[in-house]
Amino acid sequence: MKPRVLFVSRRVNTPLSESERRKWDAVREELDFRMLAAGNADGAEFPLFADAPVLAGPAYYAALPARIAVELRRFRPHAVVAQGAHETAAALTARRLARLETSVIADVHGDYRAPTRLYGSRLRGLLNGVADRTAERALRHADGIRTVTAYTTGLVRELGLEPTDEFPAYMDFESFLQAPPLPLPERPQALFVGVLERYKNVDGLAEAWRRAAPLKPSARLRLVGTGALTGAVERLVDELPEQTLWTPRLSQREVSAALDESTVLVLPSRSEGMGRVVVEAFCRGRAVVGSRVGGIPDLVEEGVNGLLVDPADVEGLSDALVRVLSDRPLAERLGRGAHASAGDWTMAPEEFARRIRALVERVAGLS
Repeated sequence: MKPRVLFVSRRVNTPLSESERRKWDAVREELDFRMLAAGNADGAEFPLFADAPVLAGPAYYAALPARIAVELRRFRPHAVVAQGAHETAAALTARRLARLETSVIADVHGDYRAPTRLYGSRLRGLLNGVADRTAERALRHADGIRTVTAYTTGLVRELGLEPTDEFPAYMDFESFLQAPPLPLPERPQALFVGVLERYKNVDGLAEAWRRAAPLKPSARLRLVGTGALTGAVERLVDELPEQTLWTPRLSQREVSAALDESTVLVLPSRSEGMGRVVVEAFCRGRAVVGSRVGGIPDLVEEGVNGLLVDPADVEGLSDALVRVLSDRPLAERLGRGAHASAGDWTMAPEEFARRIRALVERVAGLS
């Protein structure tokens, strides 16, 4: 018999991408599952998909326990796997509401303190204390905890807890591995791919590029993404139109092509969990200029496959960009090291599904 699992996530985009479909098809072979997440149910490919409205922060989480409780009574899962500490808190509350003993597993992908500090409006900062206490209490009361990197394991251990298991988040890199890496482009280019939010340090990157661009006139910075700091990127493009390019969104294949057209990936985040785009860059043989925070140092080794800087050090970020964009042999050496690192972080969807099943069976007492 397959274990029954309710997955709870902040949001799932539908219809599913090819990579996400491969993931959930593999999970379906191992688990009888349903998904509860905010998003549009049109085109959903899950056995159940809750058409929850995408509400701003507190409203979404206030409604979440009741939504989970309904699914607990209806589906009677052996376990809930909640992606995030605050989602875990909602699942624990739902379990009490439903008067069931369903196991709750916290799936920790990043810093549970970041959402109120580095996402969206700065007004979220008013919730720091409440949000932190809620997250910490949820992790302490969860029946199991899964982490994805040494960094997230460290966050859990700081609370005096021990993860039940640690294994990487599933990431499909097929689009990035279909062909060998291409030589570096003739025109030096740094590439940023991610949401344009404070936690990605987009404002710091913009200021660093203002300093770096005059020192390397032939170089360009390309940014891909949208978010609250879109205006800051638009201003940067207006100031340095010949050296800055902005694209709101790209498909996976297009991101792979953008990496081929770049010398280095830049990820100057103030907070970061796994850093999928780092592994994507490794697959294409591109080094990474990243910040020395979160899970980035778990992937990026100074002088081997990239360069690391303090996220608050704008001058250091500028210097690192100028250095790697000006020294092609350095960029090539780091790129070779990056490509050699890629295999450490790739996982087949079938292996991911087996690890999730083993985790559920262990926590729910089914093994």
